[in-house]
Amino acid sequence: MPELDSGATAWILTSAALVLLMTPGLALFYGGMTRSKSVLNMMMMSFGAIGLVSLLWVFYGYSIAFGEDVGGITGDLSAAGLRGMLESGTEGGIPDLLFAGFQLMFAVITVALISGAIADRARFGPWLLFAGLWATLVYFPVAHWVWGGGWIFELGVLDFAGGTAVHINAGAAALALALVLGRRVGWPKDSFKPHNLPMVLLGAGLLWFGWFGFNAGSALAANGTAAVAFINTQVATAAAVMGWLLVEKLRDGKPTTLGAASGAIAGLVAITPACAFLEPLGAIALGVIAGVVCALAVGLKYRLKYDDSLDVVAVHMVGGIIGSLLIGFLAMEVLAGEGNDGLLYGGGITLLGKQALGSVAVLAYSFVVAYLIGFVIDKTIGFRASADAEVEGIDNAEHAESAYEFSSTGGGGGAFAAAGIGTSAASSKTEPTEPVSEKVAG
Repeated sequence: MPELDSGATAWILTSAALVLLMTPGLALFYGGMTRSKSVLNMMMMSFGAIGLVSLLWVFYGYSIAFGEDVGGITGDLSAAGLRGMLESGTEGGIPDLLFAGFQLMFAVITVALISGAIADRARFGPWLLFAGLWATLVYFPVAHWVWGGGWIFELGVLDFAGGTAVHINAGAAALALALVLGRRVGWPKDSFKPHNLPMVLLGAGLLWFGWFGFNAGSALAANGTAAVAFINTQVATAAAVMGWLLVEKLRDGKPTTLGAASGAIAGLVAITPACAFLEPLGAIALGVIAGVVCALAVGLKYRLKYDDSLDVVAVHMVGGIIGSLLIGFLAMEVLAGEGNDGLLYGGGITLLGKQALGSVAVLAYSFVVAYLIGFVIDKTIGFRASADAEVEGIDNAEHAESAYEFSSTGGGGGAFAAAGIGTSAASSKTEPTEPVSEKVAG
């Protein structure tokens, strides 16, 4: 094995673990935003992605994404099973196997991100089927296009840590699935408020923490590039929080905790492709723009009548597009490479054109393939839960569990009952016999 850089290896090991932590953080973030009767199903979709995508990555995913290029479209299968990598090292001084493990965590969270658009109404088994097919047909090839030597890479599109490959990719698929599954029962008239905002904030905090591994770790070394990505990730996210809260204050009269959490994620998304190519002042400008635009983009689903439950489209697809396109305005040649000055730093329009082409190509491909996969699954084995299951609670229907149990099975509620918590005269009566689908969701 070539001589390894122990410092770089230690940093990428740490970064990979940070990126993995982001998916449980996402589960908390998404879970808190759903209703209490759907939280387990929402979180299970993230944990299911960890299990399934990890295996597919070893079997063939890494090889498709980073194997020898075949026509600019895909990698070959020479690295299937990660064979031949046990004693190989990269030019950067880290083991090839570690690079594969680091990139695995990106694949996991990209798939998990999609699930927020279909909260409250998706069956778990069909979700796993979709996740496996979408990862195989979309994420693995797109990762090759962007990072593995494929056509987008050769075109010169800049994406340091995943604006196109992760966020636009996942956001477009989320929009497609929201259209395939249709609106939730009662949406948009009924209340679908988050059931646990502290959980949302905890999830957002874990995502923010893990994102330093996501962005700074993509330098693949403990070096100056990692430092630039680190500070830009922080200040862009902070600026996006302030931008989102400003929109809420001006539009609604009050800033909210949900807005702060959502603004943070919007900033993290937008800075991801650009984090190593901007100076800190440029990162702050990008963050403010992302926070404001993504906050306004949330309203699109009400105007266009698509039910994106947790605003994956507004935050990830729109945020990813903002980050990718603003590289064309704010990139600095000293950081982004020769000939890659943005328009505001004296560059021409060429870089912006490349960024736009890469973004549109990934968006269109992901949307079309995700729609077809989701449509076929829905028309064959059924993707959406029944109306009764959706209204009563998909957690019980899909997993035979509930997130919150406030009474014992045989003791009349124990201490909670003694205190009068979670009990009422109505609870001892027989439920009406009309179909649940006729009740009001909420």
